Amino acid sequence: MSWYSVLVVLCVTDPSSVVSVCLYVPGIKCPVCSKFVLPDDIECHLVMCLTRPRLSYNEDVLSDSKGECVICLEELSAGDTIARLPCLCIYHKGCIDQWFEVNRSCPEHPGD
Repeated sequence: MSWYSVLVVLCVTDPSSVVSVCLYVPGIKCPVCSKFVLPDDIECHLVMCLTRPRLSYNEDVLSDSKGECVICLEELSAGDTIARLPCLCIYHKGCIDQWFEVNRSCPEHPGD
């Protein structure tokens, strides 16, 4: 697990003028959701990320090929056991189970 620090840009524009004020503040990349968070907010953010329930999914067996699993990059072939998330994305069941060990959202829709 790695932490990254970045400068987060906060800009405020006064509607009555053409001037914008930008402030650069250090940010920390959340190891759970990969969002950049202000240092003062990281503890609260981590608690929320770690206690948010993981997505549930419907398990199914593919009847025909459906492209590739974006987690392992292998084909989703007929007969594979898949997991269909609420956003309708599909993955190999084993791949999404491993993904959910360290993540709590869809690999393709992390903000949802």
